[in-house]
Amino acid sequence: MKTKKTFSILGLVFAFLIMPPVTRASEFDQATKFTFSQPVSIPGQVLPAGTYWFTVIGGSDLNVVQIYNSDRSKLVTDLQTNTSELPRATGDTVVTLAQRPSEQHEVLVSWFYPGRTIGHQFIYSKQERRELAQDKQQTVVGQSKASGSHTSSGD
Repeated sequence: MKTKKTFSILGLVFAFLIMPPVTRASEFDQATKFTFSQPVSIPGQVLPAGTYWFTVIGGSDLNVVQIYNSDRSKLVTDLQTNTSELPRATGDTVVTLAQRPSEQHEVLVSWFYPGRTIGHQFIYSKQERRELAQDKQQTVVGQSKASGSHTSSGD
């Protein structure tokens, strides 16, 4: 009886030792932590200032971005995206923001995971695309962190 219990405990300990940690950010889902100091517009809504996790739905469909709250306990929204390209990869997260007239929020145009030249361009209506094309756009490069990348906007 004691031997069975000992082997069971050793088996559990061994299983935990060989399993990779689940909370680690992974390249598979491109999990990226963003902190916005001001509200930011995304298709269909405005994200209040705060911290959010952006992830990509895995598998073959890499054109759906999911946005979660700061502790990843609640899904804020799913967004369809198009692919976008950078001329060269950086080791940091890169986002493009459109600066709207002063009474409106900045608009999140695209997001690139560190080390990648292919990113995610958010899809807006035809009218919004026309307006965004006229707005000044800026590219913001974030600082990479061990658990994901951190980018602030609106400074």
